[in-house]
Amino acid sequence: MFAVVGGLYLIVIPLGLYFWMSTRWHIMGKYERLLVYGFVFLFFPGLILFSPFLNLRLNGQDEA
Repeated sequence: MFAVVGGLYLIVIPLGLYFWMSTRWHIMGKYERLLVYGFVFLFFPGLILFSPFLNLRLNGQDEA
């Protein structure tokens, strides 16, 4: 039972949250962004495990 809850808390929900953030980061409204920030606070230990794989920065212009 604890392994299932731990897996949800550390792996499943943070990966879903990363997917949600990566697809909607630049088009979120203010209330959705507030909800996402709350989830980031709540699931921080799991998110920190996958943080090297997340990139929400805008793509820069090519060098000319």
